[in-house]
Amino acid sequence: MGYEIEVILMRQTASYLAMPVFVVDPKGNLVYFNEPAEELLGLRYEEVGEMPAEEWSTIFVPTDKNGDPLPPEALPLMIALQQHRPAHDRFHIRGLDLSRPPARTRCVTAETLHAPKWLRHRTRP
Repeated sequence: MGYEIEVILMRQTASYLAMPVFVVDPKGNLVYFNEPAEELLGLRYEEVGEMPAEEWSTIFVPTDKNGDPLPPEALPLMIALQQHRPAHDRFHIRGLDLSRPPARTRCVTAETLHAPKWLRHRTRP
């Protein structure tokens, strides 16, 4: 699957960061998460691979402080993608590994990255 240069560069950048980072394409499909995110989720990216938004937004069972499930559209990453604005929230997730506590509280900030105008209007072969 071919990706825009922004996704490729963000994936490369995320691999060097010490904080958990999820990289999604413009449609919301998970295309990468880095090693610190692997610790949070309980599995390595190589074991999980790419996932459509409909799958990753529910597989980690995001819940609010009362334990009620959060719909995918309420997650910061989906808000950032759909509304083109930064989003921040605190919620609980369940990791994919069963050896750790069932719920982990996360503060999540999501932001969309945009290519410079000159790059967006460049013709591609």
